[in-house]
Amino acid sequence: MFDVRELIPFPLAQRGPLEVLELPGVSELGVDAFITTRHGGVSDGPFATLNLSYAQGDEATNVRENEARVAEALGVATLRRVRQTHSSIALRSRECAADVEADAIITSDVDDGVAIIVADCTPLLIVSPASHQLAVVHAGGRGLAGGVVENTLAMVDGERAQLRVFVGPGISGETYQVGPEVVAASPYFAANAVADTGDRSLLNTRGAAVDILCAHGVTASNIIVSSQTTDGAALFFSDRAQRPCGRFALVAKWQS
Repeated sequence: MFDVRELIPFPLAQRGPLEVLELPGVSELGVDAFITTRHGGVSDGPFATLNLSYAQGDEATNVRENEARVAEALGVATLRRVRQTHSSIALRSRECAADVEADAIITSDVDDGVAIIVADCTPLLIVSPASHQLAVVHAGGRGLAGGVVENTLAMVDGERAQLRVFVGPGISGETYQVGPEVVAASPYFAANAVADTGDRSLLNTRGAAVDILCAHGVTASNIIVSSQTTDGAALFFSDRAQRPCGRFALVAKWQS
């Protein structure tokens, strides 16, 4: 089971109008990446202000402006995105489009800015410096149980022991209550769940993601996990805390 003492805070920074989380040490790998917060956009109401989802009821013009601000902060013209459905599908960036279903994107192209959006699910960045490949992964409960992490690792070339992984904010194991059918969906869930009231359990999905990575050859010391969570929806959108709500993003590209 993942040791929560290994959590560290990712530093907050400004990129133009955006307040973002920087990923510690990622630039040393030749990668530019950050995690958006809910601040720095133009949306209002429950989507205030930097909502990046078109599917939750926000005005499309607001989302387009928010997306353009994130792309500019990353230094790309547009972001490569997919239609996320909590699947286990991982695709190369050249196969991706807004209407193509997937929950992980892999790229080696310096012109690609790739993005996945979340609100309580775990965002992952996997970097292989040796093969010049990176992947962004939407690792929610259904995706983790279905094998999205394993499928992504299978598509990233290079020694798995040398991969570097960054685990962003997600819902905490102290607040994510699930039923027995969820715990039974994966042995990694069973190892990261504690009994709560009745037949309910509290599940640490980020711990499950780390355990999956380690079980498939990633070195534990190469995994950096953010101490920030989505609990309370103050800094990040949280579907458990507020419905409807927006989505925040993990975005990444190669520097050269």
